[in-house]
Amino acid sequence: MSDKLTTYRRADAPLPPVNYLWPLYGAGFENLGRNDRPIAVPMPTFGPDELLVRHDACGLCFSDIKVIKAGQSHPRIYRNMQENPVVLGHEVALTVVGVGQNLQDQYRVGDRFIIQADIYAKGVNLAYGYEIQGGLSQYNVLDWKVLNGDDGNYLIPVKPDTGYAESALTEPWACVIAAYELQYRTALKAGGVTWIVGTEYGKNREYTLSSGLDAAAHPARLALTNVPEPFAARLRAQATALGVEVIEIADPTAPPIEEADDIILLGADPDIIEMLSPYLAQFGVMALIDDRPMPRRVAVDVGRIHYNRWVYVGGSGPDIAQAYSALPVRSTLRPGGRAWFVGAGGPMGRMHVQRAIQTADGPAVIVCTDVSDLRLNDLRVSYAAEAQAKGIEFVCLNPMNQAEYAAAMAAFRAGFDDIIVLAPVPAVIADAATWLAPQGVMNIFAGVNRGTMAQIDLSGAYLQGTRIIGHSASSIDDMKLMLFQAETGVLSPNRSVAAVGSLTAAKEGLRAVQDTVYPGKVVIYPQIRDFPLTALPDLKDKLPSVYALLKDGREWTNEAEAEFLRQMLP
Repeated sequence: MSDKLTTYRRADAPLPPVNYLWPLYGAGFENLGRNDRPIAVPMPTFGPDELLVRHDACGLCFSDIKVIKAGQSHPRIYRNMQENPVVLGHEVALTVVGVGQNLQDQYRVGDRFIIQADIYAKGVNLAYGYEIQGGLSQYNVLDWKVLNGDDGNYLIPVKPDTGYAESALTEPWACVIAAYELQYRTALKAGGVTWIVGTEYGKNREYTLSSGLDAAAHPARLALTNVPEPFAARLRAQATALGVEVIEIADPTAPPIEEADDIILLGADPDIIEMLSPYLAQFGVMALIDDRPMPRRVAVDVGRIHYNRWVYVGGSGPDIAQAYSALPVRSTLRPGGRAWFVGAGGPMGRMHVQRAIQTADGPAVIVCTDVSDLRLNDLRVSYAAEAQAKGIEFVCLNPMNQAEYAAAMAAFRAGFDDIIVLAPVPAVIADAATWLAPQGVMNIFAGVNRGTMAQIDLSGAYLQGTRIIGHSASSIDDMKLMLFQAETGVLSPNRSVAAVGSLTAAKEGLRAVQDTVYPGKVVIYPQIRDFPLTALPDLKDKLPSVYALLKDGREWTNEAEAEFLRQMLP
């Protein structure tokens, strides 16, 4: 190892007088930096309860593009960006280079960390790379908001021999593994609000509620609308005995409640589903009780399934509790099943596919679809042999090649056990839902905006036990788990890297993310100022010694990164 890299890792060299960073002054790429370059500001100073950190690697994310497009109208930005610009970058690996006097028993120069970017302080979201200066800067000061926020310390320690890109990319990877760890209720929310609504079809049917309204657990409020007697009478009596407030709602179009944790519909009427769904609370459940197919598809807010974690469950009755517990919502891939990754060719899609191949008890069939032949070919080269070696049928299809696509998909008309949607397109989401097998799960991983509607047949929720879920964020525990898996070799974030560049290349890198230039992640090294954005295969001509340390001439490695830093650090 060279003296230059040894010194860099020790992080005890004299600090430069300036700090280069990319300020975003408002919406649009024209407001990123000055004259297409980062700016120089004085090296920040830090107080006795603060840390000075060096940003070592920063992954670029499509979430960054959303901020560039929205500017200060973005929901996570609360300030005048012209006066106080944002510095993007939330997929960050960092090293401590300065320790405040009061923190010297807890930290030392050279300590390495990643950061859970979704930071809350006094109830306010101050995410890293949004309200807090992010990784597209060389240095930053961390104060109590990061070190002692609402969830405690948002820093997660990294082992000294872990790669910088490897650790930075645990943030997006944590979002991927979190999607398969989601937990959903198997009963009415205790202490919550339950709203039971009858329909014309259900008025002559018998219903029971075997659990969820008893001494063991019950809501705090029970709202009733057109519930058939004598079921309604039994519910009122049980609620009164338990001290549960009963609310009679005659007009469901103007209920005296703002939201409900559980909405139970006695008869799956599409019009009523569309009318009541907006009243679902965060993590809300709508239970559909019926034994007939719906007469039409339902306009479903797939954005709220993704962000608010809504879920539709159901059963044929008569016991409402069975709609929750008979087939609990599954988020893991079905072992030995069929999995379809829709929009698989992008950076996040590749992570999902890699995890599906490498996970124990994974699917037996993996179908990857994307509208880019370039990306599909790269998926084949990257993963087909590995999948086949594990006995997995691995299929890549482009739906734009209509005849070939239709012929190949005909083999899967029985449906998929798992469908992961990575394309934020309502028509694509609606079509994918039609391919769910009985008890299949569709995960809307793509970040579709709240209010985005897709026409979906929800009959499967109660006739076949299908579920539609969604999520793409991560917690501190998710990041810790992903870092552990990276450091123990279970999953390799390095395989996601497609291009690298210096801090000056960040703007080009962000445009490349917007334009889907690369099939994988772009990683910026902020301490390297003048290396152009470069796809890994192109290192063969630009930095042959780095290229020689890639795996199979195409995958980033910690050894290649070390050689890259040896050559390019100032």
